[in-house]
Amino acid sequence: MSDRLRRFARTWTVFVPALALLLLLATWGRSLPGVLVAVVAVFLACAVLAAVHHAEVIAHKVGEPFGSLVLAVAVTAIEVALIVTLMAGGPVKNATLARDTVFAAVMITCNGIVGVSLLVTSLRHRVAIYNSEGTGAALATVATLATLSLVLPRFTTSTPGPRFNSTQLTFAALASVALYGLFVLTQTVRHRDYFLPMTRGGVVIESEEHADPPTRRDAFTSLGLLAVALVAVVGLAKVESPTIEKGVAAAGLPASVVGVVIALLVLLPETIAAVRAARRDRVQTSLNLALGSAMASIGLTVPAVAVASLWLSGPLVLGLDPTHMVLLALTMIVGTLTVVPGRATPLQGGVHLSILAAYLVLAANP
Repeated sequence: MSDRLRRFARTWTVFVPALALLLLLATWGRSLPGVLVAVVAVFLACAVLAAVHHAEVIAHKVGEPFGSLVLAVAVTAIEVALIVTLMAGGPVKNATLARDTVFAAVMITCNGIVGVSLLVTSLRHRVAIYNSEGTGAALATVATLATLSLVLPRFTTSTPGPRFNSTQLTFAALASVALYGLFVLTQTVRHRDYFLPMTRGGVVIESEEHADPPTRRDAFTSLGLLAVALVAVVGLAKVESPTIEKGVAAAGLPASVVGVVIALLVLLPETIAAVRAARRDRVQTSLNLALGSAMASIGLTVPAVAVASLWLSGPLVLGLDPTHMVLLALTMIVGTLTVVPGRATPLQGGVHLSILAAYLVLAANP
């Protein structure tokens, strides 16, 4: 029976991405009835699970922290394409979409994924153990990127509103690319050991020994299927976006909630992968996924929308509202206090999740 289940798992994760992509091609740009909306939602969820499976195969082949980096960059790159596509479809209406989605991604990753991962690990093993040097470097990079791209526009005076002028936007874009590239170099080459999982005794785990790594052919197959699954995830989320927008409007919620929903959908693969790693007592992998996704979301989105603003006719609003700046500051302060000891209890996980809950409540009821 176990062999049958393994064969079934391998089979459905191969066919679901392809079927989801075909469904995306069949439904793209069309107004869908309720039944098809439900079908799209089902395939969206299945594509997310398939993406997580293939990301784990790749991670097993290349090891940490490369596996986390592959998933974070792949998801964020397609998220950027989705944001630019939606902004091009309504430049004025979606002037704040990039800001709302990026900030939602930061709050979900730095509080939601981090909080759940710490909670899962510490409840199963009493204390979550991770490398404070690598995690602290990642958090510092996220804080710098978020401040340069999302906070400073609120205080500049050369352009009306919370917006950058062309020179400032160019600087923010170049700084984002440079910082993200420097972090990737640090994570994967110069100080790779800072981002590897640790044992309870503080010994770095260079490689997992619970199973043989996949073959090169299997890894490349999973890489291709991961790309297909992620395209399907983000594309089907775009197909669902009119229904999401109508539902948000019908519920009387602010338009910024659309960005929150998009971020929640796009970050599902990282969330599931992070929780699975946390259950195996590999919370460093979970933190790599969370902070790496936050970093990639800012480091790739800001340069992309900066380039897209050359042809988009509407304004590009990046500056956060005062309420969101307070939540961002609280997130970074609490994150620093969580990271510095290199150990966390269920309390730290609960604190991060409470900040996420506050953000969600204020997003729906500002």
